[in-house]
Amino acid sequence: MIDPNMVRDFLAQHRIAVVGVSAASSSFGNTIYRELRSRGYDVVAVNRSTDTAEGDPCYPDVLSVPGTLDGVIVMVKASSAEQVLRDCAERGVKRVWLFRGLGGPGALSKETEALAQELGLEVIPGACPLMFLEPVKGAHRFHRAMRRMNGSLAKAS
Repeated sequence: MIDPNMVRDFLAQHRIAVVGVSAASSSFGNTIYRELRSRGYDVVAVNRSTDTAEGDPCYPDVLSVPGTLDGVIVMVKASSAEQVLRDCAERGVKRVWLFRGLGGPGALSKETEALAQELGLEVIPGACPLMFLEPVKGAHRFHRAMRRMNGSLAKAS
């Protein structure tokens, strides 16, 4: 279940890395990256397969990003997400969002969620950040409403 208070705290951060941004601007990781950047976040691209994304430098892993990081959105498959979580813990990044879209499990699995807990990370287990970036638009507003109806999104306190 997603705790909206944790989501609020995550999105209140300023410098967020998106792991899984691509050289191809059509990837959904890039969509999230662009949306965060357009809303004033200091967003950092992470992907070991490219040097640039969306015209910005892209770092091979979380450990390579210069400066501080307040949170990490993990948009890679679960098997790759485990190393990202270990890197976050090593670096001292406490807030992690394990992305899960409509098309599949994404970074979220029982194993990645358990590992995040074991490493002492504050984890948002699934969903899309675009469902929570106000004002929420279009399909993302509908998806958030559906999550409220099916009980997978807790009520905010």
